[in-house]
Amino acid sequence: MRIVIRGTVQGVGFRPAVYRTATSLGLRGTVCNNGSNVTIDVDDDEVFLSRFLQELPPLARIDSIERQDVPLPPGIEGFSIVESASGTRDGFSIPTDTAICARCVEDIRSGRRRGYPFTTCTDCGPRFTLLRTLPYDRPGTAMDVFPRCPRCDAEYADPLDRRFHHQTVCCPECGPSYRLVGRNGESIPGEPVAAFASLLRDGAIGIAKSWGGMHICCTLSQTARMREWYGRRQKPFAIMVRDLDAARRFCDPTPQEEAQLMSPFRPIVLVGKRESEVTELVSPGLDNIGVFLPYTGMQHLLFDALGEDALIMTSANVPGEPMILDDSEIMTLGADAYLLHDQEIVNRADDSVVRMCGDDTFYIRKSRGAVPSHIDVPATGDVVAVGAQENLTGAVASGGRIYPTQHIGNGEGIGVPEYLEASVRYQMSLVGCRPQVVAEDLHPAYLNRRFASQLAEECGAEVIDVQHHWAHVASLMTDHGDLEHLTALALDGTGHGDDRQAWGGEVLSCDFKGYRRLAHLEYIPLLGGQKALSDIRRLRFAIDTMNGDGNNTDFSDSEAAVLSKLMDRSVRTSSFGRLLDALSYRLGVCTVRTYDGEPAMKLEPLLARGHLVPGFETGTENGVVRTAHLFSRIREDQDRADVAYSIVHNVLSEMVASAASEAQANGERCIGITGGVSYNVPIIRMAERIAAEHGLELVHHTRVPNGDAGVSTGQVAIALRRI
Repeated sequence: MRIVIRGTVQGVGFRPAVYRTATSLGLRGTVCNNGSNVTIDVDDDEVFLSRFLQELPPLARIDSIERQDVPLPPGIEGFSIVESASGTRDGFSIPTDTAICARCVEDIRSGRRRGYPFTTCTDCGPRFTLLRTLPYDRPGTAMDVFPRCPRCDAEYADPLDRRFHHQTVCCPECGPSYRLVGRNGESIPGEPVAAFASLLRDGAIGIAKSWGGMHICCTLSQTARMREWYGRRQKPFAIMVRDLDAARRFCDPTPQEEAQLMSPFRPIVLVGKRESEVTELVSPGLDNIGVFLPYTGMQHLLFDALGEDALIMTSANVPGEPMILDDSEIMTLGADAYLLHDQEIVNRADDSVVRMCGDDTFYIRKSRGAVPSHIDVPATGDVVAVGAQENLTGAVASGGRIYPTQHIGNGEGIGVPEYLEASVRYQMSLVGCRPQVVAEDLHPAYLNRRFASQLAEECGAEVIDVQHHWAHVASLMTDHGDLEHLTALALDGTGHGDDRQAWGGEVLSCDFKGYRRLAHLEYIPLLGGQKALSDIRRLRFAIDTMNGDGNNTDFSDSEAAVLSKLMDRSVRTSSFGRLLDALSYRLGVCTVRTYDGEPAMKLEPLLARGHLVPGFETGTENGVVRTAHLFSRIREDQDRADVAYSIVHNVLSEMVASAASEAQANGERCIGITGGVSYNVPIIRMAERIAAEHGLELVHHTRVPNGDAGVSTGQVAIALRRI
């Protein structure tokens, strides 16, 4: 009998596990990796499956099991693993990078792999970041240039060894190695990881090459220097902590957050911080801090040698550009020391970033350890989407599945469009996708539209424009899997509307074929266009002018005269994100925007502790939710938290009421919330309570990123319906 198993069966020790089960039962047959599945020919399928399903490798996931009445070829004695075949690519699952397991951590502290950073086994280690092509065999990975030594060969061939058929098995005699160099590329003597730890302990800013990229790192005592050196005045840094006990010294994780911290994909988790001088320096003005645990052998060895509980660890790149992978290029950053290795990084992957909302996971950045992944959809055909602009991802669809790329970055950054193209083409090659439709954002100035046109021309595909917030809602529908229609709040910073204004506070009624705009926030002029996004004084000036208040003191008389002339000439925005920015500025929470989302993020602690007070009621006229007049009602003697909470609550109430009316008319029991603003947990909780007052459930994201990283998934889902 033949058994065909599909799922996460590549690079997880699946074939060795099949072999061990079959031989322990005395069965005859073979197991083969076919690119998208594992094919097992065995003389007793019932006996085999009943045992094997109880002994699955820890990283394996089975999506389907198919049995075929194919007799075992004559002459087979015993059970063997046969050479992999290229096979088809339908429905394949690419293995993700998985944190070094506890047994391998023991190995790097004793035995023949003591101190060896590249120690892994079939239960752990890099996969996607080393993978060139399927099937997952050593020749298709970055390890093809490191032939196994006799002792590693013996482990690879031993069915009782956990490195049996482990494709990246290696040791100090035959595998990759680290080296330590200084600012000018000079070699620094000593054991590289220990010497690097010593330099960090003495105050150095270093760069360490890891899986999928490199980190800039320093001790917490050097936070102020790091900010000056890196030009990052306010944006929070993530910290890597030695272990969970160390994490609790800096934050108060919930059980759900602890589970994420300890999970095999080891994301950065945003956790409520313990207030201290150190945590405030690391995460200024916020009530949470990004924390993650070591996931590579090098990082464990680094903490062993360091004598510190935590390090700042941030992606090694010029801000806005992709992580640097090239050893010579990284020297241009001017760090004090560089811990580098000679194992090629095939696929760049930043650290994933998550935030918990109760038991649910919000993906802020879905990358290392969480990508590759796929979502099954009830639509077939080949489609590619190139995403939005900020927090960019692409997505590929084939065989009834959507495969988003890893996090790409800011679409305007140098090298980012090229990174997007390379990542999309890589996914296409693995899936075997030749798109019939290529989807892009409606905004005419997005740089990735050029790639969309080029790819469509190559493949003879149709190009479609997808409105930004429609894509957000479609991504939420896809996230939940069983929704074909949804009325939702799409709340973010900006997205090009079909009236050529900057949308971002929308109530939309959507399916995968179209949408209707039911309501939106009052338009506010963006004085000077993009300048109003960084100079948030302009938002207050516009709102004050709308309210007839000519006493704004943020600008000189001549500046005010120029801005006044722009009131009727500037693009207008209905953005909920801009409303939060303006409110943050008006309340003195954030007066200078130094990074994307900063004013709104710093407003969140007020929203978390505020209460509803009278005086900030609003209304909706012809589908427009009034907002500007609320600013004229703010008094200086009021509690800032209550003001922030009341304004946001009342605006949300109007939007939810519009959504609820549509949903109830359609006989639906839920409404949705999506977009970057929906990462704000206090806003989610407000919206949940308001929706419940209307007898409706609020649905939000759990698998697809809430923000613009999810737009490509929505674009693909919409494009699939065109086929």
